[in-house]
Amino acid sequence: MATSFWLINSNRTEVKRFIKNGKSIDGVFEYMFVETGKIVGVLGKEPPIITTTVSVDIELAREIYERLLSQGWRKTEEVWK
Repeated sequence: MATSFWLINSNRTEVKRFIKNGKSIDGVFEYMFVETGKIVGVLGKEPPIITTTVSVDIELAREIYERLLSQGWRKTEEVWK
């Protein structure tokens, strides 16, 4: 499975997963899925509910990731498979 990168917001109500689209062609068409999940209950006891999934160019995904970090989101462990 592809490596994924996770962020959680400061309120611990939402997570984002950045994962490479397996159909990308390295060096030509590289895309990432950015999935957003809403945390329900206690984090870790139940997986977040996926609310949106978008496919974006890998450079845009990097920009989104960095912007979220600057807005107070933090890196976190994998919260759903």
